[in-house]
Amino acid sequence: MAEPGVIVIGAGPAGVRAAEELVAAGLRPVVIDEGRRDGGQIYRRQPEHFTRSYESLYGAEAARAAAVHQSFDALRGKIDYRPETLAWNISEGHLHVVSNHRTEKLPYAALVVCSGATDRLMPVPGWELSGVFSLGASQIALKSQACSIGDRVVFLGSGPLLYLVAMQYLKAGANIAAVLDTSRLRHQIAALPKLLARPQLLRQGLSYIAALRKAGIPVLSGITPVAIGGDAEQGVDKLSYRDAAGQTHTLTCDAVALGYHLRPETQLADLAGCAFRYDDETRQWFPQVSMEGRSSVANVYLAGDGARILGAEGAENAGRLAALSALADLGHATDAGRVATLGRGQVKMESFRRGLAQAFPWPAAQAASLPDDTIVCRCECITAGELRRVVNDMGAQEANRAKAFSRVGMGRCQGRYCANAGAEIIAHAAGVPLEQVGRLRGQAPVKPLSFRTREEQT
Repeated sequence: MAEPGVIVIGAGPAGVRAAEELVAAGLRPVVIDEGRRDGGQIYRRQPEHFTRSYESLYGAEAARAAAVHQSFDALRGKIDYRPETLAWNISEGHLHVVSNHRTEKLPYAALVVCSGATDRLMPVPGWELSGVFSLGASQIALKSQACSIGDRVVFLGSGPLLYLVAMQYLKAGANIAAVLDTSRLRHQIAALPKLLARPQLLRQGLSYIAALRKAGIPVLSGITPVAIGGDAEQGVDKLSYRDAAGQTHTLTCDAVALGYHLRPETQLADLAGCAFRYDDETRQWFPQVSMEGRSSVANVYLAGDGARILGAEGAENAGRLAALSALADLGHATDAGRVATLGRGQVKMESFRRGLAQAFPWPAAQAASLPDDTIVCRCECITAGELRRVVNDMGAQEANRAKAFSRVGMGRCQGRYCANAGAEIIAHAAGVPLEQVGRLRGQAPVKPLSFRTREEQT
């Protein structure tokens, strides 16, 4: 068994900067990366034989993406980098990983979890049809495979990622039918004082909207999704929505990119025993973490969007802070002034985060109005009506109890894409605050392991 060392989970902006700090202190950390190449989702690298420029791939973030990639390249010989490796469990001071169908149990003296985030999704009638993708999946198709998800794409949801991915598709020459935002202009205007904490990002977002409109693409706010139309064989062929005035419209399309900002990947933090807190502004649960990256569990540190949704720059700062905290707790000398400076930077990031939550609110009321036959949990085909039944007929007013009665969140994604909306439906049906519904507990393995892996273990 190897001696316990420092392990970093994730090679996105937070993980790269954490590894950089650890190497600078003379350590050789293990870096676990589920991806084939470093960069995470936001700075996902294209395959080696692709030759697209940084500007075409990352737009306004090209310089920052290049800096993160160059930093990681400089670290390659100084870290134990393990790509295509899944961290699937944490127990008793060990990280359980699997790669190429082989499992390994790694002890750690300190664990820095930079698990990132995934799309936050709200069901729409018909979202189970072929041709409906999350915004993140749409972005992966473009970055990793150089293709559009369809010939005529509708972007639907809310949040900055909606406009970022639409802009990336526009630059790639894709045919965009419309960008439909559920948030209202008044929300965005009211959030301006907080968003001005990062004026450059605010200007960038406004420039995306202006460019999309200049290209003749309808960019509408205050809409309400009605249904995604199509059939099981051919997939998506249309999308219906109500505009801000209440008029119903139908768009012809063959693909829908759907998303409502992000939700943190918290399963590993949960398995490590970290405490959680409910955030009323975004109506979701986050791990409890200090500004310096310390969780409620000794020797477990959290950074990046898996702890707070602060964007790529905030993730870089958080990775540095978490690594510096780990170093200090392991007895290494650290610069208190630098820690304080990084912390002050995070205060601006936090103000901007709160502004985004205000400008692009999660459409909680949409969950309450979903028709009973709308599929909420796509893995297990659980409908909104079934969730309401387990509340009304069986008394389930807590997320895990509803899961036990209905199997919601029990499938392959373990609730990543249905838990938020499912909790809203439960809370509305039960007439209780959302916080009281709680959250689905993390379970190992955090993602499916193949039967082949199990056979090799035995």
